[in-house]
Amino acid sequence: MPDLRVTGSHLTDSTGRPVRLRGVGLGGWLNMENFITGYPANETAMRLAVRDVLGEERYEMFFDRLLTSFFDAADADLLRDMGTNCVRIPVNYHHFESDDQPFEIIEQGFRQLDRVVGLLGAREIYSVIDLHALPGSQNQHWHSDNPTHVASFWQHRNFQDRAVHLWEAIADRYKDNPWVAGYNPINEPGDVRGQVIGPLYDRLVKAIRAIDPGHVLFLDGNTYSTDFSIFREVYENTVFVCHDYALAGFAHGGPYPGYTRGEWVDRDQLEQAFEKRTAFQRETGTPIWVGEFGPVYTGNAETDAQRYQILRDQLEIYNAHAAGWSIWTYKDVGLQGLAGAAGPYMERFGDFIAKKQRLGADRWGSTMEESASDLAPLHRLMDTEFPSWNPYPWGARYQIDDLVRHILIAQALVPEYAELLRGCSDEELVALADSFALANCVRRQPLIDLLTDDITRNP
Repeated sequence: MPDLRVTGSHLTDSTGRPVRLRGVGLGGWLNMENFITGYPANETAMRLAVRDVLGEERYEMFFDRLLTSFFDAADADLLRDMGTNCVRIPVNYHHFESDDQPFEIIEQGFRQLDRVVGLLGAREIYSVIDLHALPGSQNQHWHSDNPTHVASFWQHRNFQDRAVHLWEAIADRYKDNPWVAGYNPINEPGDVRGQVIGPLYDRLVKAIRAIDPGHVLFLDGNTYSTDFSIFREVYENTVFVCHDYALAGFAHGGPYPGYTRGEWVDRDQLEQAFEKRTAFQRETGTPIWVGEFGPVYTGNAETDAQRYQILRDQLEIYNAHAAGWSIWTYKDVGLQGLAGAAGPYMERFGDFIAKKQRLGADRWGSTMEESASDLAPLHRLMDTEFPSWNPYPWGARYQIDDLVRHILIAQALVPEYAELLRGCSDEELVALADSFALANCVRRQPLIDLLTDDITRNP
């Protein structure tokens, strides 16, 4: 039976003891992201290109090895030793259902998820299963495995039906697992008009609860977990999840304290942003859980010291509000993870990753200034001809960058990435995958120490 449930403004375990979930997001694993493992564009496009280069059998071997190396017992041990008690596990629906065979659950797809949930549970660490990429894409960006800028999930009932069916299968599989804290059915939804998401949540809650009435539901607000007005009721045993990225912590962030794109950011601003983002939770008396937050790091000692201060200030604010959290992300190729791949993978792909950075091909990690002189005429044209254009979700400047950098340029880079794998022997493919094993990674020790110290001092 599930161990956790919502009791007023807190989660409690089966003994009634309050539990504050604090840990990491396992980004880039069962839902891969371009900035995390170094490829361009969206996961499905990358996998198709790599399959064409390696062939089916070697493709399967490489990615299975990568998933196994990316998180194993050593990783679970590190998180336990840090004092964390939660891992939010983003998953892509493609592991569990094929687009050409909708509604047919792929049993084999659960093998890796079962393995990691088991590793964590054996160390008394809870898992939150997060559907990060839904059929048709629930938001406009790469992290929902979206090859376009259109969130088709909200436009087609068939995609929604498939998501409900998948969640019924997930709930049935984990309904009796006490170390699954609960289910995060839709990561960062982007329903442009906000008319479909409320009724869909009603439907998802009913469907999941019909199979698994005990586990906690972790529900993101609309517009990338910022808008909670779409909820028509406060569901029982539910946590409403906010995401709390600090403006000054982005790649384009300015000094801290200081101005970022004309906005002053200091500790007071961080607290004001947090209070705005958690107003719904506080008004409804439900638990506060920050499903994602965390600055990116630059390699510049002075800037990164400021990023650590942002993190300290955020954690201090969360402690004052008894808020749980899941920092983004656990492991990557050096942007913000607790550990970063090294060795053969970075030797082979390091120059390619540098090219992506030079072009600003990844949304996450881009300063929005890369190739600025090349894009400036387009920005001027759009500003002149369409001065009132303000597309969802973040306006014209971001939309243009998404379309040109993060889709057009990124998709042009996909075959170049895949070609770097051509000619690799099986042994070389294994070595590339094993570059993500913790023993072969470079640890961001100041970040690990900061998080460990905060958890230890604030039980």
